[in-house]
Amino acid sequence: MRVTITAKKNGPNRVEVTDGEIKLLDAEGKEFDLKGKTAFSLCRCGQSQNKPFCDGSHGRVGFQADDSAPRAGG
Repeated sequence: MRVTITAKKNGPNRVEVTDGEIKLLDAEGKEFDLKGKTAFSLCRCGQSQNKPFCDGSHGRVGFQADDSAPRAGG
């Protein structure tokens, strides 16, 4: 299984799995129902009404993040 997490520009963290399934647990170890999903977005702005999932609130609140990966050798 390969999981890719992409920090979207001024938006959520996009989680994608190429094969298999991914498990997301809450702070108490209970599993979120992701049955059949191969991708989902996690809120980074803190304003989503559907936490931990993104509901697009980052656009409404003007969320900005500096999340570029460092360059090699830098």
